[in-house]
Amino acid sequence: MEAIQDIFEFTTQERTAITIGTFDGVHIGHRKILERLINNAKSTGTKSLVLTFFPHPRMVLQKDANIKLLNTLEEKQYILKQSGLDYLIIHPFTQKFSRLTALEFVRDVLVNQLKAKNVVIGYDHRFGRNRNANIKDLIGFGEIYDFDVEEIPVQEIEDVSVSSTKIRKALEEGDIETANSYLGYAYLLTGTIVRGKGIGRQIGYPTANVHIAETYKLIPQNGVYIIKSTINNKTVYGMMNIGFNPTVDGNEKSIEVHFFDVEGDLYGQKIQLHLLKKIRNEQKFDSLEALTSQLKEDQETSLMYLKNAAHI
Repeated sequence: MEAIQDIFEFTTQERTAITIGTFDGVHIGHRKILERLINNAKSTGTKSLVLTFFPHPRMVLQKDANIKLLNTLEEKQYILKQSGLDYLIIHPFTQKFSRLTALEFVRDVLVNQLKAKNVVIGYDHRFGRNRNANIKDLIGFGEIYDFDVEEIPVQEIEDVSVSSTKIRKALEEGDIETANSYLGYAYLLTGTIVRGKGIGRQIGYPTANVHIAETYKLIPQNGVYIIKSTINNKTVYGMMNIGFNPTVDGNEKSIEVHFFDVEGDLYGQKIQLHLLKKIRNEQKFDSLEALTSQLKEDQETSLMYLKNAAHI
C-alpha cells in the first residue's frame, strides 16, 4: 500500500476504485467495505483507493476539540496496510476544502485527480459544500464523467455505526475484550518511552512511561491491563497502568508499562502497545509495600492469562 498525504500529490494513469470515509478504528464494519472495494478493483482491473481526511472534519467545521479517535494517523496506516489496499490518501481537511461544490469535488478530485472508474459508497453518504449532494447526485455525475457507483447496503453501513459506538463505549468502560471483538484486533496505543519518577524501579517493578503526543487519541478507562508489544523485533508481554498513581499522590495521568523479561534502556523508543485484557481498576494503597504485593498478584494474574490464551 502506498500512502499519500495530499490528493494533489497523487499521480496515476490507471483508473481507480475509490471509497471515502474517516475509517476511524478500521474495525470489522469497515473491513466489509474494504473487502467490497478491493474485490471491485480486482474484478474491474482498477487500483483500490481509500480517500480519508485529517484533521477529522468535525475538528474543523464544528471546532470539536474534545473529539476522541480510535486511531492516530500512524495507527490507521499500519492497520490499513494489512488490508491489501493499493492506495491510501490522507488529505488535509480545511475550511477551503469543505467549500468545494459537489461538481468541483467530483470533477476536479474524483475524476481528474484520482481517475475514478468505480466509487464504492454508502447509501447515506453526503458530499460537497454544506453536504448538499447525495448518492443519487453521485450516480448522475457518474453518467456524465464515466464512472460507476456501487452502493454499500444499509445493513453494512449500520454495522459501521454500531461498531464505532460500541467500541468507544467499551473502551470508556475498560471492557477491552468487547472492544477488540468489534475491532478485529487488539486496541492500539502508540507512543514514545519517556523518563518517569523511577518509583517502579525502587519497588522492583520498573516501568516504561509511554507518552502519546496525539491528544485526540481515545485512552481507555483507568486501570491495569495486560498488554503485548514488540521490542527489538521480539514479541513481549507486560502489564500496564493507566491513571494517576494515587498511592504516591500522583496528579498527572500517565501510562506506565512493566514488561516481563525485558532488560535494557528503552528511553526514546517509539512503541506500540496492544491491549489484551483489563484485570482491575486503579486503586490507592496504604503503603508502597501494599502496592508491591498487589503488583506481584497482578503479574501472576497476567502470566496465567497469557499461559491459557495460546492464540495471542
